[in-house]
Parts: sequence; structure tokens; C-alpha cells
Amino acid sequence: MTPGPLDGLRVIELATLFAGPLAATFLGDFGAEVIKVEHPRKPDPSRGHGASKNGIGLWWKTIGRNKRTVTLDLSHPAGAETLLTMAAQADVVIENFRPGTLERWNLGYDRLAADNPGLILARVTGFGQYGPYAGRPGFGTLAEAMSGFAALTGEPDGPPILPPFGLADGVAALATAYAVMAAVQARHGTGRGQTVDLAIIEPILALLGPQITAFDQLGLVQPRTGNRSVNNAPRNLYRTADGPWVAVSTSSQSIAERVMRLVGREELISEPWFGTGRQRAEHADELDAAVGGWIAAHTLAETIEAFDAAQAAVAPIYDVRDIMTDPQYAALGTVTAVQDDELGLIRMQNLLFRLSGTPGAIRWTGRGHGQDTTEVLGELGLSPEQIAALRAEGAA
Repeated sequence: MTPGPLDGLRVIELATLFAGPLAATFLGDFGAEVIKVEHPRKPDPSRGHGASKNGIGLWWKTIGRNKRTVTLDLSHPAGAETLLTMAAQADVVIENFRPGTLERWNLGYDRLAADNPGLILARVTGFGQYGPYAGRPGFGTLAEAMSGFAALTGEPDGPPILPPFGLADGVAALATAYAVMAAVQARHGTGRGQTVDLAIIEPILALLGPQITAFDQLGLVQPRTGNRSVNNAPRNLYRTADGPWVAVSTSSQSIAERVMRLVGREELISEPWFGTGRQRAEHADELDAAVGGWIAAHTLAETIEAFDAAQAAVAPIYDVRDIMTDPQYAALGTVTAVQDDELGLIRMQNLLFRLSGTPGAIRWTGRGHGQDTTEVLGELGLSPEQIAALRAEGAA
């Protein structure tokens, strides 16, 4: 197997649900050795999150892939000492306890890095390590609410809407993986590690565009616009003659002009307001009527074919059944099959991107709770008797 770009990077994951674990998954996909530490009697709740088959959680099979699993009770002195031994040989620790928890167990950064000054500690919490909300429970849902995302989402006359999946957690996971790699790069120059303080409320805020600057400079508060955009039009969902829906986007001027020619409304291109996306958005009713009327008279296949021929941007609205059979996803290898110890061959989302020289791989799926404890602790130098003693004390 071709080495991954992160081969040799050892990551200890102390996190649960979902940003921290997913960040570790991203690192593991590209070769990092990830050791997931769970409480002996309280497994990561993601093992039971969502759909299951034969009592086996399916989300865990993906988010737990490429990780070895160890059980330790970090609140137990013997468990804490074992973690210190692990940290002395690690590059990165990812945790998502409430601020102060590691310190209460005498596992703060100074202690974790005492024998390993190059250690990077990534701390992923809802609100960050300080501030008036730091001690609150923090989940992605709260970030979606407080970032402005929910306020922007929904129909103009309807309520704010939350996403039906862990959007803020996923964005925070990507940001955490990026932060870890930035800290690893910095260590090449300094020889020293550092802490990463990542608040889940912040990365999703960064993706919502210049709302802060627009408010600061112009007093603008972006309204809910449904599937429309305040920055360009036509941009919406439209139903085809045979029932399926398609999405149309005209973020560039040339695409907007192609769409209007396609739907037989070329005269609108010469309107003085058609020259910018922002002005077109002010005439969205007229543009939606033109585009929506044309699409309503054509089937999905006819619509896609015509838009492709015109080099205009359109996409069908998919659910997972469509994703599994789409030829573009197939060409990219987006869905891959992996052998699982419990369920046999299972399909899941492949790696996030393709590297030509060091591509990374899914080496295995999510493993059993504590399945690798004996092996990992043995590699640290603990004897079978010491491991047995840890288990007898409830520390492992």
C-alpha cells in the first residue's frame, strides 16, 4: 500500500460526538496512526448514533475507521498515568471535554507535554476555552443557531431552520484538521508543540460570507430568502414536467445570459439591471417565472440535456439512492467498499480528496470498543500483568 502523507504522525483522540472524532478520521485517512481512547464503561455515543444493523451502529463504522480503540478512565489516577505514557510518544492529542476537565484530572497541557515538548493539543469545544459561555455544554446545533446560519435559512415568511445533520460539527472537524496540520508545520521550525483552541461556533461563521463586514460598514442584516440568493438570480429550485426538481445557479454573468437565451427570454439580457448579480436578485420574481416556466414544460432528462448543451449550470436534486448510481461519483470513486469484521463488505464515503503521490486509504472500519487496548498498551511497554491490573481497578 502506498504510504499516506501523514504516515508516522501519531494522534490520540479523546473526543466524542462529532467534531473532534471526525477531525481525527480525516487525519487517519491520510496515514496518521490514530488511537481512540474511550471510557471503559461509557463508549463514544457515536457507536449508537443513527441507523444500525444487527445492533451495530453504521455511523461509527465510518467515523471510527482507521483508528485503534483503547479504553482508559482518565479520571482514575492509573488511567491518567497511562495516558501520560501515551502522550509522551504522540504528536497530537484531540480532546473535547469542557474547559478545565483535563486540568482537574491533572492532565493539562503542561503535564501532557512535560516529557514531550513537541506535543500538539487540539481542544475542540462549543464556545472555546475562555469567555462567559466557555463552561456551557456546546454542540453543533448551538453553533448553527448562534453563527447566523439558522437565521439565514428558511423561507422569508417562515421560521429559522436548522440543518438535519451535523453541519457545524463537520465544518469544525475540517477546521480542526487544518489547525493541527498548521501546528505540525510550525513545529518543524520551532521544535515545540502548542495548543489549538477551536470553538465550534466560529468555523461555520467564517463560511457565511462577509455578514460581519456588511453589517459593520452598511448596517446590513441578511434576510431569509428561501432557495434564492441576495447575490445573483436566477438561483432557485425548479420542478420539471415529470416531477423531479433541479437546482439552477447563475453566479457568473455569462452563465446567467446563457440561461436566459436557453429559456427564450434573451431580451432580458439587455435590461439595465441584468448586468450584475445583485441587481438581478432584485428582479428574481421575473427571472424565476421565466426559468421556472421553461423547466416546468420539460422533463428532467430534457432539462439536463438542454442546459448541458447551452453550457449552463444545472443539477438534479439527489437523495442517497441517486448518489449511489451517479456516473460522476462513480468516476471519482466517491463511494467505496470496505471489508468490515462484523458486517462484511460495506460501502461508505471515500476520502475527501485525491492525492496523486500519497493518496491515503481506508485501512479498516470502526473497531470494537476497546478492541486494541491490550496491543496498544503492550506497545507502550506495559506487561500483561500491568494491563490486567488496570482492568481490575476499572482504569482500563
